Amino acid sequence: MPSRKQRRRREKAKRHEYEYVLVDETGKEVEVDPSELREQKEKERPKARGRSGRPAREVKPPSWSRAARRALLFAPLLFIFLSIGKNPPPVAARLGIAALYAGIFVPMFFWVDRFAYRAYRKRLERG
Repeated sequence: MPSRKQRRRREKAKRHEYEYVLVDETGKEVEVDPSELREQKEKERPKARGRSGRPAREVKPPSWSRAARRALLFAPLLFIFLSIGKNPPPVAARLGIAALYAGIFVPMFFWVDRFAYRAYRKRLERG
């Protein structure tokens, strides 16, 4: 059973007479059937939407080249991170560690992309 507040809101919404009008090119107001407006909005609305109501972002299929580019972006950041501190390791050691981690990052990024792409495909199939 609706509460008193809910009943008042519903009664208030029913009291008003709404007119749906559009202004044409000449400036005249033309009455429009509300069902036509609803159909128009449904046609304009994108189909794939997430929980938040935004359109779902398209996820690209995984590729080794994209994974390698991401790993090459992280390698210099790792080198800089290793260079910070009172007693940083020698430059050769820092370069070696950064290269080793870049090599490890490539398959890891590919695996993460593959996981995201498969989840995206499942969401599309469900509708």
